[in-house]
Amino acid sequence: MGGVERAPRAQLSGRLAGWLLFVLVFATLNYAARFLAPPDENDTEVAYQWGASIAAIAQYAVVFGIVLLLARGHRELLALRRPRSWWAVLGISTAILFLMLVLSAALSPITNPEEEQGLVPEHWNSHRVAQFALFAFVVTVVGPIVEELMFRGVGFGLLEPYGPRLAIVAVGVAFGLVHGLLEGLVIIMAFGIGLAYLRARASSVIPCMILHGCFNAAALAFGVAT
Repeated sequence: MGGVERAPRAQLSGRLAGWLLFVLVFATLNYAARFLAPPDENDTEVAYQWGASIAAIAQYAVVFGIVLLLARGHRELLALRRPRSWWAVLGISTAILFLMLVLSAALSPITNPEEEQGLVPEHWNSHRVAQFALFAFVVTVVGPIVEELMFRGVGFGLLEPYGPRLAIVAVGVAFGLVHGLLEGLVIIMAFGIGLAYLRARASSVIPCMILHGCFNAAALAFGVAT
């Protein structure tokens, strides 16, 4: 879109199958862990544990490796280019954040994605600043970059030849499923669809990384502050 070259569907069909397999495997693993793993009393303290951040970095390294494999020879799939208009990006991003606030407020009586994920700490621990700093870096920088390259980058690029609307919805749904949430599934899917829409309008994944990082940073800051 926007003059960017696209490979034929047949040429990318194998890569699309690989991306769908990634979504299926990671969604299955995350839901299995949610249903089968014993409850951990320290779930709300992962932000202050070195091991949790290191494990997350290792997982993102694996996902990034898969991204590079899927995009090999087709770097245009990553959409690492300047967006069409930063003003349009600003307007769309503002609208997405507003809609997410409205949706979160509407669903707050029955769901709390942050609590369900167990990533946002319930209090500030001044004795573990270094651990929290690493965790915050993973959540606000590493995670958004890798996840956006996988979903709004490779995933959207592989699905776009079948129609931008399908790509927007499918990528958003896949994004939600991979997080392995139940109560927060609707909110995560909605955010994923919003990010995919931003990717389609901007013809770039870079604004999605920025918005995703800001969204995570706000959730983390709000969780610690309250």
